[in-house]
Amino acid sequence: MPATHTVTAYDDELRWLMRRISEMGGLAEGMVADSLKALIEADTALAQRVISEDVLLDRAEREISEKAVLVIAKRQPMASDLREIIGSIRIAADLERVGDLGKNIAKRVIAVHTMAQPKSLVRGLEHLSELALTQLKEVLDAFSSKSSDLAVSIRERDDEIDAIYTSLFRELLTYMMEDPRNITACTHLLFCAKNIERIGDHATNIAETVFYVATGEQLSDERPKDDDTANVMAPPVDD
Repeated sequence: MPATHTVTAYDDELRWLMRRISEMGGLAEGMVADSLKALIEADTALAQRVISEDVLLDRAEREISEKAVLVIAKRQPMASDLREIIGSIRIAADLERVGDLGKNIAKRVIAVHTMAQPKSLVRGLEHLSELALTQLKEVLDAFSSKSSDLAVSIRERDDEIDAIYTSLFRELLTYMMEDPRNITACTHLLFCAKNIERIGDHATNIAETVFYVATGEQLSDERPKDDDTANVMAPPVDD
């Protein structure tokens, strides 16, 4: 009976970790989606709510890390169980950073809510955020199902977000060069776009962790990158 009880308790601990990761992922997704909605609709109250929710994500990461360490110390797991526990620590850290990036976008809302924002740029941000959020949702599904194939597919699509970010970066520079009055608003939008692009990077990090959890192997080859902003030149100013 004690042995059966021990196994049951261990299984409950593993399920708790997986459930908490799922809850944390849902909270991170919601924060990012709400921060973009607040930006588009100039909703400062919603932005403030996103900022206040960040403490919940921080608390969840601490709980997952502490629980994972405790399970390792008590149960001394091996093979796939150990990878799953280590993976939960890694993924919790990435999700905490995703929440931070959502909070950073929300802070920009408060700074720019009275400024006019070019509609084409806002649409570009919407498209970029849709891709990033889709990747985040899919990679959490991959973790839940331990799908290495889905993890690889998500990782290989990272260049889509990079390409759209680069295009948006060019457009923002053009607006700033055309009219200096656009500089402040566009600078804030540029930071928002970079935060969204980094959310995609964290989704890719999670995909690599999922592959490791599922297979016991690391994806060691260079991940595809299409962020070419370092080579973007400012457009010439007309005389």
